[in-house]
Amino acid sequence: MSADPTPPAEPEHDAAAPRRGRLTVLAGPTAVGKGTIAAYVRTHFPGVWFSVSMTTRRPRPGEVDGVHYHFVDDHEFDRLVEAGEFLEYAVVHGAAKYGTPRGPVERVIREGRDALLEIDLQGARQVRETWPEALFVFLAPPSWDELVRRLVGRGTEDEAERERRLSTARGEMAAQSEFDEVIVNDDVRRASEELVSLMRSGRTDR
Repeated sequence: MSADPTPPAEPEHDAAAPRRGRLTVLAGPTAVGKGTIAAYVRTHFPGVWFSVSMTTRRPRPGEVDGVHYHFVDDHEFDRLVEAGEFLEYAVVHGAAKYGTPRGPVERVIREGRDALLEIDLQGARQVRETWPEALFVFLAPPSWDELVRRLVGRGTEDEAERERRLSTARGEMAAQSEFDEVIVNDDVRRASEELVSLMRSGRTDR
């Protein structure tokens, strides 16, 4: 009687690859409440990592280097631009330079943490070029009239500046189709929770 054949070896399974985090970019028109949403997420969802921007402007009273911004001089900023060390950067109001350092974002993504960038439309378009696999979320107002009300209600701009910002906002509102998801900021808690849910699911309509 012949011996039973040797049972086939169990197929080898690669160890599960460590989970990579996801970069989410939040953008939207002026006065839509991006900063308010970001502050809510920072307070209620401590697992979300926030990028600290770099700037050439001087620190304002109470600002801490490395916490509110990384403060550098023009020479250092320009050196980092040349070295490709920014995901996005811009000159704001023809004076100070602002940018999102690439290194810290790459590190937290490798560590499996979710990162959030709260930036303007110009910056979001740059990140689309440098990090196309990111999730791009557009924060929209419930209506145009509500956006105007919020801007006027802030009381931080004079009439000429408000008109300039509203003119810019019209163009920004038309850019919604460039984004993977749109969240209507009709309630801070609801909109923030929807944002975090999207970040964690990694699903988009595209």
